[in-house]
Amino acid sequence: MIITRTPFRISFAGGGSDLPSFYRRHEGCVLSTTINKYMYVMIHPTFNRLDTVVKYNQTETVQDIRMIRHPIARQLLLDHKVCGVEIVSTADIPSGTGLSTSSAYTVGLIHALHAFSGKFCSQERIAREACELEIEKLGEPIGKQDQYGTAVGGIKFIRFCQDDSVEVDPLPVSRRTLEELDNNLLLFYTGITHSAGEILREQNANLTGEQEKFRNLVRMTELAYEMRDALLRADLDGFGHILNENWLLKRRLASQISNDVIEKYYRLALDNGALGGKLLGAGGGGFLLFYCPKEKQKRLRSALSDLVELPFHMETSGTKVIYIGEKDWD
Repeated sequence: MIITRTPFRISFAGGGSDLPSFYRRHEGCVLSTTINKYMYVMIHPTFNRLDTVVKYNQTETVQDIRMIRHPIARQLLLDHKVCGVEIVSTADIPSGTGLSTSSAYTVGLIHALHAFSGKFCSQERIAREACELEIEKLGEPIGKQDQYGTAVGGIKFIRFCQDDSVEVDPLPVSRRTLEELDNNLLLFYTGITHSAGEILREQNANLTGEQEKFRNLVRMTELAYEMRDALLRADLDGFGHILNENWLLKRRLASQISNDVIEKYYRLALDNGALGGKLLGAGGGGFLLFYCPKEKQKRLRSALSDLVELPFHMETSGTKVIYIGEKDWD
């Protein structure tokens, strides 16, 4: 039996610049971190080696892996030529909430399949293979930040180059600054789930056809650099204000990124101590992230009392194998 644990990620600035419709014209970049909420993927041989079982929010049992309905599991089992196994996944966070559950599943399963075959695989290679699977083989209208954001741990600056390569730079932020940043970040669940695909399709079309939205995203990449520099010089209030400016630009990239409910809670947060914030993921629902100095957090929590807060901490690990059982199969 192999069990992998893959952290979810939150991104702070530059989201959307990881789409090829943008970075092939202008280099993209994102500042992001992993957090201590996880996707777990387990793989082990089935008792009846003729069966392949995939368990997620459904249970599929097939004797021909081409019949698996879950597209990620089906394609990866075909690619790795693996059958006669049971794959079980569970997560700390529901899907459709902007914390990259789908890509975390892809990354975790790729890692598990490599380990199951007795092969070591670096985090960056796992991220690259996850991008190839989701974008090229399955044709998802997504970018590359989620795969790298979940596979590679810690707070990092990710660059999406015009030649389709990706560069990941860990940030040498002081321990004291990271602790203060960690203490000043709050997550609230809006209660709304969403499908990222539809929003990202519109955003892709807008980036191709509307120069204003393309310029907005160029400015968001500049803000990602400014936010990185603010962190490196321990200017956390500056970090919060940049977070706000980034959101004001992001919500204009596609019509479904924000809505009246999200805007209501965002304004409430700014009126009650938050310096900035954003909706995580493609938009439309999920989690709202806020930067709020500790002394103002009680007032903020009171103002957003009808939302569910998700306590979390940033962490340094990426995808990892957390259990390897004895190999008792041929």
